Amino acid sequence: MLSVHTCPLAALGGKETGGMNVYVREVSRELGRMGLAVDVFTRSQNPEIERVVQLAPGVRVVHLPAGPEAPMPREDIYRHLDQFVNALDLWRLRDGVEYDLIHGHYWLSGVAGLRLRTRWGSPLLQMFHTLGQLKNSVARTADELEPELRIAAEGRIISAADRIIAANPVEREHLAAYYGADRERVAVIPCGVDTELFTPAAPAAAKARLGLPEAPLLVYVGRLAPIKGLETLLEAMARLPARPFLLIVGGDQDEPQNGHVAHLRRLVATLDLTDSVRFLGAQPQERLRLFYAASEATVMPSYYESFGMVALEAMACGSPVIASNVGGLTTTVRDGVTGFLVPDGDAAAFAGAIARLLADGDLRWRLGREAVRWASRYRWPCVAEAICREYAHFVPEASGHLPAARCT
Repeated sequence: MLSVHTCPLAALGGKETGGMNVYVREVSRELGRMGLAVDVFTRSQNPEIERVVQLAPGVRVVHLPAGPEAPMPREDIYRHLDQFVNALDLWRLRDGVEYDLIHGHYWLSGVAGLRLRTRWGSPLLQMFHTLGQLKNSVARTADELEPELRIAAEGRIISAADRIIAANPVEREHLAAYYGADRERVAVIPCGVDTELFTPAAPAAAKARLGLPEAPLLVYVGRLAPIKGLETLLEAMARLPARPFLLIVGGDQDEPQNGHVAHLRRLVATLDLTDSVRFLGAQPQERLRLFYAASEATVMPSYYESFGMVALEAMACGSPVIASNVGGLTTTVRDGVTGFLVPDGDAAAFAGAIARLLADGDLRWRLGREAVRWASRYRWPCVAEAICREYAHFVPEASGHLPAARCT
């Protein structure tokens, strides 16, 4: 497994951490439980951390030096990919291991994966998680545009990888429409959710455990980046005659004072939402369950989401989801069944959906009940099994690790 720019062990909610970290960690762990040996390679961002961490039986996370051992912009990491590849190959030689298959995550890992495939002759499966051209199609400012370096690299990877994995049919169509991908070479495998961790709880009890008042509550979970559309959500809040509390979970502690979070805080003050909105920073996954369970709804106003793992987590906890009708959210959230889909960037539509849900307790209960049922179809063991079936196309021995009829 290649996860060059971010470590699957990193705390979630920061600028460089999110659903991909969860995906790599959980899929690797489940593959290990199935009897595969998995090494996850990532770039070291701190010389003090252990070089090798045992994630699970048969699964290791290996931190390799590639440039300064500190956080850096993703485009700068590109310049150090040769060092990363060389360090990985040296690790392989010293450890005496041969890798049957390379699984890359994100475009930087795909670039490294192609170079390793040339050296080893091992097949490369690639998952992008987000696509540069899609992000550019919804960018609001020049600062939000992804560089041509990324766009060109994604094109090369899509043309050369042995298999592309998309999280849903929408992403497969995006790969074909924006990059000319051959649909027959793209496997659709959804992301997953830990249904043992994310489980329903009584909202009143969850609020009590979090020290929150028994008042209508909305929760947002994720990175605090422009593409997440939080301005739309705040504008929607300002339109509500009876304002619920909004908890914003996520964000880096070292966010610059002139950054996007500072802009959001100013907008909260401008819209007179200071008493209704709280920024809580990143929270451990174990605690997220309580926020989801305590909420009347989880809100996802993104301009672009390749899948929307937060939606699955929320639904598994019985929280209806109000989300933008974009990208993978169009298939992750079932409109009118597990929540509502509204036009992205439309504050009035978001406000209307929020007001409708807050005003109807029976509707919230029905949506929450169906949400739990829907999320149960996306357990991580089933995702890993589907991934392993793709592996078996290229490494037949992988089929020997597939359990009998565990998932349907």
